[in-house]
Amino acid sequence: MPQRPKLSPFWWIVLVGLLIWNVFSFLGSAPKKAPLPYTEFLRQVRADNVDRIQIKGDAIVGKLVHPISLAAVEAAAGVTTTTAASTKSTTTTTKVVQFTEFKTTFPQSVGDPRLLPLLDKRGVTVDVEPATTTWTSILINIFPFVLLIGLLWWMGKQTMQRQSGMFGFGKSKAREYTTERPDASFADVAGAEEAKADLEQVIGFLKDPEKFHRLGAHLPRGFLLVGPPGTGKTLLAKAVAGEASVPFLNISASEFVEMFVGVGASRVRDLFQKAKDVAPSIVFIDELDAVARRRGAGLGTVNDEREQTLNQLLTEMDGFDERHSVIVLAATNRPDVLDPALLRPGRFDRQIVVPLPNLEGRQGILEIHTKNLNLSPDVDLARLARRTIGLSGADLANIANEAALMAAESGAETVAEKDFDAAVDKVTLGAERHMPMSEHDRRLVAYHESGHTLVAWYSSLADPVDKVTIIPHGLALGVTEQLPAEERVNYTRAYLLTRVAVMLGGRTSEELVFEDFTTGAESDIVQATKLARRMVTKWGMGSLGPLALDGDEDQPFLGYELAQGRNVSEETHAQIDRDIRGIIEDQHKAARSLLEQHREVLDRLVDALMDHETVEDGELREILGSPASEIAASEA
Repeated sequence: MPQRPKLSPFWWIVLVGLLIWNVFSFLGSAPKKAPLPYTEFLRQVRADNVDRIQIKGDAIVGKLVHPISLAAVEAAAGVTTTTAASTKSTTTTTKVVQFTEFKTTFPQSVGDPRLLPLLDKRGVTVDVEPATTTWTSILINIFPFVLLIGLLWWMGKQTMQRQSGMFGFGKSKAREYTTERPDASFADVAGAEEAKADLEQVIGFLKDPEKFHRLGAHLPRGFLLVGPPGTGKTLLAKAVAGEASVPFLNISASEFVEMFVGVGASRVRDLFQKAKDVAPSIVFIDELDAVARRRGAGLGTVNDEREQTLNQLLTEMDGFDERHSVIVLAATNRPDVLDPALLRPGRFDRQIVVPLPNLEGRQGILEIHTKNLNLSPDVDLARLARRTIGLSGADLANIANEAALMAAESGAETVAEKDFDAAVDKVTLGAERHMPMSEHDRRLVAYHESGHTLVAWYSSLADPVDKVTIIPHGLALGVTEQLPAEERVNYTRAYLLTRVAVMLGGRTSEELVFEDFTTGAESDIVQATKLARRMVTKWGMGSLGPLALDGDEDQPFLGYELAQGRNVSEETHAQIDRDIRGIIEDQHKAARSLLEQHREVLDRLVDALMDHETVEDGELREILGSPASEIAASEA
């Protein structure tokens, strides 16, 4: 049901003004004045019965000294009134109306030279007002009505628009960005060089489509940008439009669907019609998986609104005329749930992977997001890029902004290295918490984190430790931060076993020193168990050898089959559990052996943490010596 039109504050003011106008016009209007013939007016002046008059044009209004009646006026004028008598014997009482205020009309056309001398002689007070022009009178009289009619017309128009709005549900909500001032270009995109290279062909086609058509070639109709959240898929699409200088129509897939059936399909049609009208153009559909999940599976098998929208999208992409020069870009971080019909050649022909940035890409992204910041000379973006392995471009932008906020809050003139370090900790670990802790709890946390640190420090395959702290961050009471010497693509079994040992180092340190365990190792145990399970069931690193034992992880809510069966026997499942337990127990023993071997160093590191709360790379080397990874590298 369409909503009633809402009046803006301006129209409320107009309505209130009209109401006040009418009220004051009614209340402030003078009482009715009795009409008086001009000759009777002169007679009353000569009789000294006129107190004052006001002349406005040819109208005269005034006030008498003594009231007179209409009957007296008629009698003085020689007018007789005949009344028919009733046949019945009745008594009739006639009410005599007297007045003191009167109005008359001055014979302006013929003039009366006697009037002013007579008024002056009789001492009548005379006020003269300029006559109101005809146009002014008309405007004053009709303006409120014109205003009221205009207001009613506007309200009617708004109502019609509201009522026709139900037919506008099918209009696309795509936002069009013109190219007079492009929002982005490839210079604003870093860390996705391969994706940019793939999209260069799109730019060439949009700039000069005839070059392709002359040779009979045709560009793929759709490009699907695939990658984790925050890697810059939307920015890449805008950059393509900016480089090609063509209109860019941007919409989220979730905006296609409303509560009314058929709206999604209608909006798809309208979107592609808009794109054809402004061709050459780019249509960008973000979060495509919101409407393009595979059909005929999952928890529901009904032909719901999303399926209708998907069917219309398939139809529109099939019906594209190559001469329209419309390119469809879409983004998703779940390509596995998309309907296969959408990914076939002729629709989304190409999938362009936009991965998390590598070391060089992260440094380039940081340079883009810090170019407008006043950086301190001590800021090392290369080191910052090494610290942020696994972070997306959006995360890096957030880090740069957080560092600037921290510097501004502290009153600094520049953004320093310490601001970026604090920003990285805040984004990756959570905000620093200042919570009261007893001396025993602080020492327990110090031994826990020192256990992680020592196992990593004295394991030749472990990533080097960059910092250890017992300052709580987020949900963690302490943090041991490792900084890989290089980015790895593949992981060996020996490296993964070392990671399990490092994860168990904190709990093992508690066991060694206090001969007891705490709940602080919960997250470590969960992560170690998950890693061990994946080693056995996914990567074939257990006693069962290279077998895929994890089963299907398809989720019915994402468009897969509801029925899931376990693909291993009970005996095999028991062996998987034994292998996982064996990995955990062996690495627990390895961690304990390292800690027992370096118990004295463990105590020194704990003392340093109790004094300073945070110990970084240089101080760690003074306490622990050279890390085993460096020693192994020098001997190789």
